[in-house]
Amino acid sequence: MALVTLVLAGLVYPLAVTAAAGIMFPRHAAGSLVRIDGRVVGSELIAQRFRDPGYFQPRPSAAGKDGWDATASGGSNLGPTSRRLRDRMEADLARLRAENPSAAWPPPVELVSASASGLDPDLSPEGARWQIPRVAAARGVAPGEVEAILARRVEGRTLGFLGEPRVNVLLLNLDLDHELASGGGSR
Repeated sequence: MALVTLVLAGLVYPLAVTAAAGIMFPRHAAGSLVRIDGRVVGSELIAQRFRDPGYFQPRPSAAGKDGWDATASGGSNLGPTSRRLRDRMEADLARLRAENPSAAWPPPVELVSASASGLDPDLSPEGARWQIPRVAAARGVAPGEVEAILARRVEGRTLGFLGEPRVNVLLLNLDLDHELASGGGSR
């Protein structure tokens, strides 16, 4: 009985689910990869760091030594009394203030708090809007142009009631590159 259960639950079922997913949702089963001119530039499901001021930045990452390491996905497990967490958040606040001198203060809390996985690809519309002055200035365009691109990229609640409105940072940054081709730089 143990051997039959092992084969059914450990081999047959996972292979059947993987095959069904590949047939019914091939793009998602392959990792929701984003390609430009045939070259993979990222995944819609995993955040990546954007250093250039002409790009929106995702939430901080606690995944891996330097963050954004998909092989080390996971939260920091630091609690509210942790000195390391307070030091990291204070450093992030100082960085945000220096990089976004024209933005209203304080920034949305998500810009200083890592997600549970450390690789959340989405921001709230408010977290993205807060960065518009920096992105617009770096690209040499009016904030309204960046706001219009952002507004088109906002996704509503799933099925109209699950989750919160969100913006995929990678897709938003690719939209900026496409629609404001003269601005931006290296990621």
